[in-house]
Amino acid sequence: MENMTEILMIRHGQTAWNEKKRLQGHSDIPLNSKGEMQALALGEALRNEKLDAIFSSDMQRALKTAEAIAIWHGLPVETDPELRERCYGAFEGMQPDEIEALYPESHAAWHAADPDHVFPAGERAAESLRQFYGRSVAAIRRLAERHQGQRIVLVAHFGVIESAYRIAESIPLGIRCRMPVLNTSINRFAVRDGSISLLKWGEAEHLEPLRAPAEYLKHF
Repeated sequence: MENMTEILMIRHGQTAWNEKKRLQGHSDIPLNSKGEMQALALGEALRNEKLDAIFSSDMQRALKTAEAIAIWHGLPVETDPELRERCYGAFEGMQPDEIEALYPESHAAWHAADPDHVFPAGERAAESLRQFYGRSVAAIRRLAERHQGQRIVLVAHFGVIESAYRIAESIPLGIRCRMPVLNTSINRFAVRDGSISLLKWGEAEHLEPLRAPAEYLKHF
């Protein structure tokens, strides 16, 4: 690999708020039972990969997913708050139709991918898309530089993975990205000298279906 870092970027397992399409952002929502099974199946799917380091957002939904990978490799999980999802301010915990009804202007800006619009504050101040994108990409590049020539895992969130996809596919801010990021899907990127490229998108064979019986997957 020389000075290239291969990064497996993985979205956390499902939560109850994912299931109900509620925005999570910095709200620390745990995995639901389906998410726990997705994480176990993911860990088994990656058991034979050579991994050099595992990083996770400090949100428990990401950390628990990362731990299901780490247990196969004897590696610690290092948490990094810079890998958190975008903070959505007052939108967190809400469904899209609720946002549209209560905050029509912000809802329109959200769907237009306005890079500088900041949602109303809630328990926490919201981030603009530009602020979030800058944070996410800087974290990815920082960890890639730290692990040049290695293969690492970043367990994060939809928006972080979308940011990597956006830069790899040269999709500028202000244009909506339209691509699926399934819970626990594996998305492979290469980072060389700060340049991010896409190697493979959306590996999810471990989800279709969860091949091993639940009792086996819970043997840890």
